[in-house]
Amino acid sequence: MTKGQVRLALAVALAALAAPAAPAAAQGFSDGVVKIGILNDQSGTYAEFGGRSSIEAARMAVEDFGGSMNGTPIELVSADHQNKPDIASGIARQWYDRDNVDAIMELTTSSVALAVQGLSKDKRKITITTGAATADLTGKACTPYGYHWAYDTHALAVGTGGALVQQGGDTWFMLTADYAFGYSLEAEIARYVTSKGGKVLGNVRHPLSAQDFSSFLLQAQGSGAKVIGLANAGLDTSNSIKQAAEFGIVEGGQRLAALLFTLAEVKGLSLKVAQGLTLTEGWYWDLTDETRAFGQRFMKRTGKMPNMIHVGTYSAVLQYLKAVKAAGTDETEAVNTLLHTMPVDDVFAKGGKVLPNGRMVHDMYLFEVKKPAESKGEWDLYRKLATVPGPEAFATAEASGCPLTTAAK
Repeated sequence: MTKGQVRLALAVALAALAAPAAPAAAQGFSDGVVKIGILNDQSGTYAEFGGRSSIEAARMAVEDFGGSMNGTPIELVSADHQNKPDIASGIARQWYDRDNVDAIMELTTSSVALAVQGLSKDKRKITITTGAATADLTGKACTPYGYHWAYDTHALAVGTGGALVQQGGDTWFMLTADYAFGYSLEAEIARYVTSKGGKVLGNVRHPLSAQDFSSFLLQAQGSGAKVIGLANAGLDTSNSIKQAAEFGIVEGGQRLAALLFTLAEVKGLSLKVAQGLTLTEGWYWDLTDETRAFGQRFMKRTGKMPNMIHVGTYSAVLQYLKAVKAAGTDETEAVNTLLHTMPVDDVFAKGGKVLPNGRMVHDMYLFEVKKPAESKGEWDLYRKLATVPGPEAFATAEASGCPLTTAAK
């Protein structure tokens, strides 16, 4: 063998050693099916927030992908976690151990999302959260396989909180849901308001699914704060707003900030009650021709326009399937690597990027709820006030709380 042949053989051997290992691709699809679980609240406080409409959005993603993976069927399973972490963890464990579910998505309710993401870390399974808000999912509770897709508490604080501080709302009183999501959102608002020279004068916490907010609202009213921040969601926010109207809080000169309120809840509350509210969402059906077309498709299937949770779930399912196809397998490590590197470009997000801590960065939007006389149709509910660029909305110092991000440095 000549020296040139030796060098060539050596180069080929080194290239083979350096090439990415391909055993994952050879494994194909476990049990001959790609299986995704949608786990959320389908009957309680957040049923309209995500609920069965998120399941329908997931079905649309599977259909738009083609319904199968090179001949391998794609299957969706779903369950109602009833907003209880122990029930959610039990369902997730059964899905993983008995039903061979490859990934779990949606996960409305922060305490549920934290519990399932922690279990999934131990099981080496992927979760993509679209329904829960706490920034801890990509902060101190981050995992190698956990993703946060549609929004988080920091994005809501920068969007809604930022707008009101700039408009003179520099004193706040927080009415907060008494669990992980509420704490996280309250902390984000306090951090952001104080960083802009404002003050949080106090807070009061209420149980999930409270019926009577009168004592809480009276404390907020008595604080004299310019803004009463509603660090709750779903029916809790709707009931807070309705009862605030009964006390004449807005008429008395204070403002209500609905910190997590979506199109579904605004529609349920009506423009007459919700008019003038400022809120932040990551998507709205009337932004572009593409979003309008998607909204109409969704409307035909569900009878309603989608909110950011529904379309975020569509995006999460579609992106997962793209990663599985690119990997040639549903094996977690191979898919996980691609989810961290593939850009997100779909009807939900343009040029979206996944950060090392699992947070998907994309633009958010600040909206004001229209007055009844301004609305041109049943679902014409928002006026866009501003775009909050993705890096400002999501890429924050909070990411340093993620041990994975810190270790990477």
